[in-house]
Amino acid sequence: MPFQKQKILPAARDIKSFEQLLQSDYEYIVLLEVHISQLKNLRELANQHKKKLIIHADLIQGLKTDNYAADFLCNDIKPGGIISTRSNMLLKAKAKGIIAIQRMFLLDTIALEKSYSLIETTQPDFIEMLPGVIPELISEVYERTGIPIINGGLIRTMLHVEEALSAGTVAVTTSDKELWENINNKLTD
Repeated sequence: MPFQKQKILPAARDIKSFEQLLQSDYEYIVLLEVHISQLKNLRELANQHKKKLIIHADLIQGLKTDNYAADFLCNDIKPGGIISTRSNMLLKAKAKGIIAIQRMFLLDTIALEKSYSLIETTQPDFIEMLPGVIPELISEVYERTGIPIINGGLIRTMLHVEEALSAGTVAVTTSDKELWENINNKLTD
């Protein structure tokens, strides 16, 4: 299972952060908010550094989330994983053997129930729950879906990370560079 040794999925919001992660010990890295024209080069760099790139499809600038975009990501870019709220992205990723991560927003009970319906359709490999600072919902979502949980969003402290991991999440996504270093050091000690 992916992420067994890696409890943090560091998320790069820009090229400088991405370059920093290429030099890190992390195997899986998440790519956010880059332009579509940069994807092939960034994937190649990740491969050269033996990193598995997880692309957040909904945040790539210039990329629609339609079936053509799903084909482009899965066939041309071939990342290690795709994060999306869109079922077409996740279904295409699963069909191509790419890790499919369903992003789930915990806004209210209605949003939670709609997410459950979508998850039944897509059967993603993982669910990324946002915000990640509600650890008591981790076990509820896992019990209802049977799908491993990743937490992200508003993770700002070591305590947030520890609470999420203690509650049963398999990994935590964060773009906080300080947490990348602190958590990596702490979890490898």
